[in-house]
Amino acid sequence: MTDRIYLDHAATTPMLPQAQAAVFEGMAHWANPSSPHAEGRAARAALEAARRTVAGAYGWAHELIFTSGASEALHIALRRSMARATLITAVEHDAVLRLAEGARTLPVDAQGIIDRDALKAAVGPDTALCVQWANSETGVRQPIAEIAEIVHAAGGTLIVDAAQMPAGADPAIRQADLVVVSAHKRGGPPGVGSLLVRDFAKLIPTGGQEKGYRAGTENLPGALGYAAALAVPEDMAAMTRLRARLEAALPGVEVVGAASPRSPLIGAYRMPGVSSAAQLIRFDLAGISVSAGSACASGSLRPSHVLTAMGWDEPALREVVRVSFGRSTTEAEVDAFAALWRTIAEEARARAA
Repeated sequence: MTDRIYLDHAATTPMLPQAQAAVFEGMAHWANPSSPHAEGRAARAALEAARRTVAGAYGWAHELIFTSGASEALHIALRRSMARATLITAVEHDAVLRLAEGARTLPVDAQGIIDRDALKAAVGPDTALCVQWANSETGVRQPIAEIAEIVHAAGGTLIVDAAQMPAGADPAIRQADLVVVSAHKRGGPPGVGSLLVRDFAKLIPTGGQEKGYRAGTENLPGALGYAAALAVPEDMAAMTRLRARLEAALPGVEVVGAASPRSPLIGAYRMPGVSSAAQLIRFDLAGISVSAGSACASGSLRPSHVLTAMGWDEPALREVVRVSFGRSTTEAEVDAFAALWRTIAEEARARAA
């Protein structure tokens, strides 16, 4: 499948060779990092070195818990928070919607940005807000610094789901209390992620490993692979140019959240008259991998809750596909996608004429 074009990096990224090598190296450290003997101490030393590397890559000067991925990190942040009430936005990832049952949902505007007046009215002491750094379906970025100021002024806790954020892309996340990050979104192995913690006093301890805040033997090979992946930079300027090139090649395309700040890694586009499912089939048969939204929900027949919250109606929201870039994406791949897009769109216009 090496001749295929992969434009679904927001779902997962190909594991980098550096990460693969580090995972293989980690398997040589087979001892339990919690064991007191020499083998265990060697494994512990390797794990702590990886912890420092991952934290440093995000510019995080506080605590870091290794988890099995972003979903578990969200579980700890949401279910083990000391906060008595939880707020989420209407466009959060499905994993948050499942975990935050009973949470108060805050609206977003037509561009997908949180309603700050609603936030100010809802947040207070003993309240936690969970918000994505960038939406996994649309790429729309939330104003984290402004949100942090509002939440902290009210005595609340800020949880940022930064699974879609490249390391070092936004220093504003350092103003959060809890930050969720993921390895496989950044070229690392699946099955490992982290929860960045400003103060353990914000969390209820559960016993076990990771300073008593996460049970289970640590995934040392995964942690080493994660650290190695983050050592390979992601060129945001290059990604921005790629997305601009794509959008310039799609004349008249409806861009979701076009007026908002967006992650350069993600774009969502509507093709009137052609369902998302039909588009995905055409692209896939042509050797191009894209998606119709979050990988955790793209197989569902229900409409996108993200686009619904932004005011989109049917059938428009069922005509949107997501294109997402990674380190390996090239201009030629973007051009190939754009050429097929134009062909499909022209066919749809001809049928409607």
